[in-house]
Amino acid sequence: MLSNIGVPGLILILVLALIIFGPNKLPEIGRAVGKSIREFKRASEGITNDIKEEIQEDLKQAQKEKIDLKK
Repeated sequence: MLSNIGVPGLILILVLALIIFGPNKLPEIGRAVGKSIREFKRASEGITNDIKEEIQEDLKQAQKEKIDLKK
């Protein structure tokens, strides 16, 4: 969706944001958005790591049960 905006659309959005929020608030808003994106990335990485660990534990358990069945 964002890839369809293009340079002119991005410039228009930035000009509108500058008009609406003013030059003093814009850096604060940018910092807040950056922090939010960072937190979201950390949370999604944490969830991804948890899922990978669960899958690896399940694979180890399945391999262990497979070895036990061969005996």
